[in-house]
Amino acid sequence: MRTSEGRRSGDGPGVREGAGPDGEEAPEPVRPAVAPARVSGQKLTLLPLLLIAVLLATWLWFEQADLDALTRNALSDGRVSKALWQHIELTVISTFFVLIIAIPLGILLTRGPAGRATPVVMTLANIGQATPAIGLLALLVIWLGIGRRAALIGIIAYAVLPVLSNTVTGLRANDPALLEAARGIGMSPVGVLTRVELPLAVPLILAGVRTALVLNVGTATLATFGGGGGLGVLITTGITSQRMPVLVVGSVLTVALALLVDWLASLAELLLRPRGLEAGP
Repeated sequence: MRTSEGRRSGDGPGVREGAGPDGEEAPEPVRPAVAPARVSGQKLTLLPLLLIAVLLATWLWFEQADLDALTRNALSDGRVSKALWQHIELTVISTFFVLIIAIPLGILLTRGPAGRATPVVMTLANIGQATPAIGLLALLVIWLGIGRRAALIGIIAYAVLPVLSNTVTGLRANDPALLEAARGIGMSPVGVLTRVELPLAVPLILAGVRTALVLNVGTATLATFGGGGGLGVLITTGITSQRMPVLVVGSVLTVALALLVDWLASLAELLLRPRGLEAGP
């Protein structure tokens, strides 16, 4: 007696459902990978909510604190908002100059004969960051005088290294075969750089920019010693006058600004990363 498939019963296992013509099991269909969410809801909300809670707690503490005349004078007449705005300006301006110095220089150091100067340039960048920030600022004040210019140059010198080193590393890590293929299809050197090399190096470059941003926020607190303003004014005032509320305001705002800048940079790092470099689940 034969089965409906034309094989005798008891002859052992037959062709399974979904098998190929030779009796081999057909491969399962490949399901398309679903790309992970570029920005999760937790990443969008967790840190901002934490910062809001910290700032709100600080404000409530001030509402209940008994402030003396010196403390009220140090925190009144818009001095806090002025110091915060100066700090943001120092961070933004210094980061802008870091980017226009470090990224083009990093590109130049990976082009032909200019690469021979890489050890010298990297040594100079290392010296800028290895020098204690307060000592570097003091030397710049002696050279340039008191003012924002000396503070900005010191902040820039301190933050060039991470962006420069990540740019050089990211460009040199590109697959030579991929670059040769781009040249083989007729792309110009500028086209290879802008359409292949830089997009592939973007993750490393953005990581360096993120590090530089946080460094700039922290180093900008020292600008007060060179007459550059910023939240360091509140911190030094709180220390010298022994007024804890003034010190708390300057410190909390500096930490909150650093965390906020790092959060914004992490979002930019995710959003600007080329989609082709995202790994599937």
